Amino acid sequence: MSNSPIKLDLPITGMTCAACVARLDKALGRTPGVLAVDVNLALERATVAIDGQTTNAGELAEVVARTGYEVATEQRDFTVEGMTCTACVSRVEKVLRDEPSVVDAEVQLALDRATVTTLRGSVPAQSLAERVARSGYRLRASESSGGPLQSPAQPFGEEDLAAERRTVLVAAILTMPMVVGMGFQFAGIDDLHLMPAAEVLLATPIQFVMGLRFYRAAFHALKGGSANMDVLVSIGTTAAYFYSWYLLLVLGEAADGELYFEASSVIITLVLLGKYLETRAKRATTQAIARLMELRPHFARRRRGGTVAEVPIEEVASGDVILVRPGERIPVDGEVQLGNSEVDESLLTGEAMPVAKQPGATVTGGAVNASGYLEVRATTVGTDATLSRVVRLVEDAQRGKARAQRLADRVSAVFVPIVIVVATLTFGAWLALGGGFEAALIAAVSVLVIACPCALGLATPTAVMTGTGAAARAGILVKDIETLERAPTLTTMLFDKTGTLTVGNPQLTAIETWRGTEEELLRLAASLQQASEHPLAKAVLAGAAARQLDLLPVTDFRNHVGLGVSGRVGGQSVRLGSADFIDDVPALDGGAETVVFLADEKGPRGAFMFADPARPEAATAVQRLKTLGIRSMVLSGDAAGVVERLAASVGIDDVRAGVLPADKAATVRELAANGERVGMVGDGVNDAPALAAADVGIAIGSGTDIAMETAGITLMRPDPLLVPAAIAVSRTTVRKIKQNLFWAFVYNVVGIPAAAFGYLSPTLAGAAMAFSSVCVVANSLLLRNWRPPPATTARTMLSSAR
Repeated sequence: MSNSPIKLDLPITGMTCAACVARLDKALGRTPGVLAVDVNLALERATVAIDGQTTNAGELAEVVARTGYEVATEQRDFTVEGMTCTACVSRVEKVLRDEPSVVDAEVQLALDRATVTTLRGSVPAQSLAERVARSGYRLRASESSGGPLQSPAQPFGEEDLAAERRTVLVAAILTMPMVVGMGFQFAGIDDLHLMPAAEVLLATPIQFVMGLRFYRAAFHALKGGSANMDVLVSIGTTAAYFYSWYLLLVLGEAADGELYFEASSVIITLVLLGKYLETRAKRATTQAIARLMELRPHFARRRRGGTVAEVPIEEVASGDVILVRPGERIPVDGEVQLGNSEVDESLLTGEAMPVAKQPGATVTGGAVNASGYLEVRATTVGTDATLSRVVRLVEDAQRGKARAQRLADRVSAVFVPIVIVVATLTFGAWLALGGGFEAALIAAVSVLVIACPCALGLATPTAVMTGTGAAARAGILVKDIETLERAPTLTTMLFDKTGTLTVGNPQLTAIETWRGTEEELLRLAASLQQASEHPLAKAVLAGAAARQLDLLPVTDFRNHVGLGVSGRVGGQSVRLGSADFIDDVPALDGGAETVVFLADEKGPRGAFMFADPARPEAATAVQRLKTLGIRSMVLSGDAAGVVERLAASVGIDDVRAGVLPADKAATVRELAANGERVGMVGDGVNDAPALAAADVGIAIGSGTDIAMETAGITLMRPDPLLVPAAIAVSRTTVRKIKQNLFWAFVYNVVGIPAAAFGYLSPTLAGAAMAFSSVCVVANSLLLRNWRPPPATTARTMLSSAR
């Protein structure tokens, strides 16, 4: 950082008065490293002069947040080229964060991606690219896929992979004669190994042509003030190569059979092979997003003004009519206007069975129209479409770093310098103990070659990418890595009732009248409910439609969350809701039904009774949660009798009924205060406070947008079995992360001392180093086989989830 003062313009949101300005001015002025502050209420901006050493935009943003306001930021994705290990990751992150206007930067080795959060409109991408370039890496803006789906460019292109494959193949062809000769030498057949001149001819292109990438990357890393894996490989193989030249020049023909050209060549070839296999494996971990992207058709058949034309998907607007033939993918989210068909939504929801669609039904872009012709009116396009949101959720889940990975990154930041020190000490110790120069050099080279921080950097992101991808295929979308880490620790799961444990489609079963006829009460209730989206409102409207009742206009409509609705119908004030909302209602035993009361200005007029059956999978889901060690509880605003009967039918003993939305959140906080780790499952606006307060909020995908935005996990179909499945995949993924980190650490803890004490040759060390990262990624790829347990296994959970 520069020693001269730096001026930052912080866009501030939330300031409303001069008192806000004074409070913010005081808080920023007390921050270490801040030289001057000027807060402007009219411009909603704070201009801060900092010393460029002790603070940056990220720290100032935290100060602003603690004061009760927010700094406006923007987030951008970049592809990073040239990284080979976690030391590179640490270096790129440090360089990006050293830019004063950068609030945060996270770099993913597995994706070759950097996610940079900056002050809004403050830092041009070119400025960041130049800063990173001075450190020996290349930063370029991620390309978008175009249209409604915006996704980072794949860093593992097929052409790049083919080029790596050719390099490995040529290196292997040149190395093979030396390996065969080395094998004969080990077998005691000295006459069949290669002549020194032949070894030189084969080893030199491997060292300086195929191995040029290591020299180039090592040079850039050292130039930027850091050291990475390429430095270790370059030092080790160069030492073996030039020591062989030294022996050849000094001993002449006597050096026959004593050279190490094959060792340097084998090391480079194995490392290249390892990097190629690693790239292929990393490419496989990104298949979840790639497959989702492939679901979106590029064109749609649109009808406008009687004319049908095939247009790019980007040109489709809300309200357009799209024609979909059998076997085609549906281009957009919409509502069926004409036709009947079955639609395969399995790649979006994980549901294997096709879903019947008829006029009025909703369809999702990316699903396959299996059998009939459909005309669909587009309702949601662009970035708000379901498929775009799914891709965005899967990508967001792969950002960030687990707590264990942050520890690994701190270790990796100093790992390479420590290894160089260990190799130097190893060389000196062998010389001091009389082992000879050759033995000392070989031990030191082995230490340099076997040390590989790549596995540490790949341990978490590859597991997260593969695990969240497998979950997405099953219809489970995880919002972020923090949710993934918290989900395995849950001890209590709270369920909303309507639409979660029940079908969410209540039916009007009876009407009790105290004044007037059933038709009069139903007309008043249905007229009032015209502006409501509540499931009970839909049941009332369906009942009125069945009796062909004409509805009256409604004015002054109000929704009283958790209680009921009110308004003026036909000139009179009408209220519809629970007994807590309607005064002086008589006692009424609704049995297993939900009861809603209607009152006008003169008092209660009658009651409506509804039935909403439990979902057939609910009891199995509760049993599976119990198998996972998680107790279940029902929170509902319905009457106690209704909730208790429903809970008993699905195997839940703990019930809290008549609960308002604020009380649901209070219940979550109460359980958390008692040491519980709480999950909440809901689908409505009234569940949003509890979803936000829970350690893990789980939203049913058929629910409201606010519920899905608030929750940490979204279920793409209203299936309670996905709740224990979400816990299972989270536990499995976290366990893979721990396995990967454990073996990555153990590999180095065991391998480096073994090399230092002479138990590993450079060739074996190179093979071990090359395949350590491959093993970590391969272990993560086992997650691709994860599937939710079938619904028939009612009393057992996957053993892998325990």
